[in-house]
Amino acid sequence: MAAVTATAALVVSGCGSSKSSGGGGTTVAGQNAATTQMVNASSQKGGTVTYEMKGTPDSLDPGNTYYAYIWNFSRLYARALTTFQPGPGSAGDKLVPDLATGMGQVSDNGLTWTYHLRAGLKYSDGTPITSKDVKYAVERSNFAPTVNSNGPTYFQELLVDNTPSYQGPYTDKSPDGLKSIQTPDDTTIVFHLNQPFADFDYLVSAPQTAPVPQAKDDGAGYVKHIVSSGSYMFQSYDDGKGATLVPNPNWDPSTDPLRKQLADKIVLKMNIDQNTIDQDLIAGNANVDLVGGGVDPQTQAKLLLDSKLKAQTDNAFGGRLAYMALNTKVAPLDNVDCRKAVEYALDKVSVQTSEGGPIRGSIATSVLPPDIPGYQSINPYASPNNNGDDAKAKQELAACGHPDGFSTTITARSERDTEVAAATSIKAALGKVGINVTIQQYPQGKYFSDYAGVPDFTDKNGIGMIMMQWAADWPTGYGFLQQIVDGRSIKASGNSNLSQLNDPAVNKLIDDAGSNTDQSAREKDYAAIDAQVMNDAVIVPLTDYKVFNFRPSNDTNLVATSAYDGEYDYLNIGTTSK
Repeated sequence: MAAVTATAALVVSGCGSSKSSGGGGTTVAGQNAATTQMVNASSQKGGTVTYEMKGTPDSLDPGNTYYAYIWNFSRLYARALTTFQPGPGSAGDKLVPDLATGMGQVSDNGLTWTYHLRAGLKYSDGTPITSKDVKYAVERSNFAPTVNSNGPTYFQELLVDNTPSYQGPYTDKSPDGLKSIQTPDDTTIVFHLNQPFADFDYLVSAPQTAPVPQAKDDGAGYVKHIVSSGSYMFQSYDDGKGATLVPNPNWDPSTDPLRKQLADKIVLKMNIDQNTIDQDLIAGNANVDLVGGGVDPQTQAKLLLDSKLKAQTDNAFGGRLAYMALNTKVAPLDNVDCRKAVEYALDKVSVQTSEGGPIRGSIATSVLPPDIPGYQSINPYASPNNNGDDAKAKQELAACGHPDGFSTTITARSERDTEVAAATSIKAALGKVGINVTIQQYPQGKYFSDYAGVPDFTDKNGIGMIMMQWAADWPTGYGFLQQIVDGRSIKASGNSNLSQLNDPAVNKLIDDAGSNTDQSAREKDYAAIDAQVMNDAVIVPLTDYKVFNFRPSNDTNLVATSAYDGEYDYLNIGTTSK
């Protein structure tokens, strides 16, 4: 869930005026200013930029993470082959070369993609970055699931048929490694696919292509001593507590037109209470909420009532879908009629209110958000005023052999108060039709690696419902849908297809869309996938989620980007404070 396409919505009219400063002054900006422009654009150097977050991430290792905020943050120390150019709203969806000199050169049959690395690239230790390091990064992040379980499975699916016996670099010590990736010289990397894939330039923007020197990789321990290819490097890392980054002395701006290396130091603090983060941002004691999901409800009310503080907020429609996955492997939700009962019973207005009201998202009725190509307005489980339809829910319960309801467990991330609140609202609505739900909370840092993303765990523990937020890995229907509905993407740990849906009709449509070079045809496939998934009733769309973030006045180069779910673009944030 890394990248999304959207033109950031201006939900509430802005106030105040805006004027930029090129030399490090402050900007007088209005509400939602960062959704349409870069606020306080500046080249001023110095100071410390502080990020705070509630809980911990899955990992800071660029090859072992699947949270959008880490895909965003990791670009400070890990350069992929391509990336997204900083820009407001949908302007941030522009794909540009990063390590590569240009976009991929694709063969006539669409099966071979070739990239050339920029000259003069070096790691933070001064050693040269080579194409072999990019190849190794893909191998370790995609073919060693017992070591690096987090992250998408795209490369695995596109390359595996070319090397079906490959077991990953920690097991397979052969010098050739994954034969479907070739490195004819130190600046050239060639990917041989088992099927055409029109979105491949987008795919290589994932941090899984950020180079890793094999000699420095010790598997799960690599996160403690990541070798930087970006403008910053790690000075320290304390697991579960935080990290400090400092300028990389071997980063060469002539090889990198995107990064600026402004701050003297970047500090990340973990396990901070959300209210404390909010107050630190307002007081100017922190610069960014790393998770970027928005302030807590109490802070939101305070900001909306204070015109001065309100002018420092950005309500970005980041293209996220908040939803509940229904586990098709846990009875009685293995019966489609029982799943449809849940779809009908939900009071989505109540869920929306629990998330903070309309300012935090419009009610969703389909899997694809409105800003993803291929979206078509559908509402197969419509109810009066979106308050639920108990009568239809009971009809479906009778059809699945459970007229009096059933019991199950729903999971949510313990650090996400609004997600827990939404689960509580869902519990109340389902209880009205006899579906009794127990809420079980798990930490976000291990949610996918140990709990909700482990099919064996969810199945054995009778977990039938899983709270989730999702945004596209890149701005196409494929980048939004494939990892959450393709049966072949299901994996033992770090799984994103939480429903464990394996519908041959959906899988075929995904293949057709991925290989088709005709954009309009692909978008028809995405709409068809959406309709079929809704018919399967494995995802309950809740809201097309919006973030509501606070923008400190001492921050520079702040822009809310669709590429990273409406979060601020973390690549060049600086500070006017010393």
